[in-house]
Amino acid sequence: MKKWYFLAILAVATIATLGAFSNPSANDKKQGGGYTNLKILPKDISDEALHSIMREFSISLGVRCGFCHARYTDTTKRGLDFASDAKDEKNIARKMYQMTAYLNANYFNWNKSTRPDTIHYVVCYTCHRGTHEPDAKVFLARIDSIAAAAQKNRGK
Repeated sequence: MKKWYFLAILAVATIATLGAFSNPSANDKKQGGGYTNLKILPKDISDEALHSIMREFSISLGVRCGFCHARYTDTTKRGLDFASDAKDEKNIARKMYQMTAYLNANYFNWNKSTRPDTIHYVVCYTCHRGTHEPDAKVFLARIDSIAAAAQKNRGK
């Protein structure tokens, strides 16, 4: 009985150890917790919140993680180096995230919320519609509909 108990604990420990090496976000965290290169998002963001934001980017732009994140330059490591700023797309994404936060806080905060980060009228998908470069014709039509909705809400 003790032998099975010991083997079960050893198996769980092995799986947990292997899982830590396969989780890219865990590899980019500092020893004391938190991520190593967050410039716009809060340094103490939860894994769940960060992954939710990254999924939104991925779906909205129709891209995968490697579109913004570079591979490790160290050939002994596999996968993406999420902390790296080697790709311009990552900095563009940061600027776009700041832009949408600004638009939402200043133009779509009809209730004068003190938490503009919770206002999500303009999101990546608003313009991108599943493409990494938005189509200007679709984008302009979308701006007209957003402006009409804003006018309607201001009238209330």
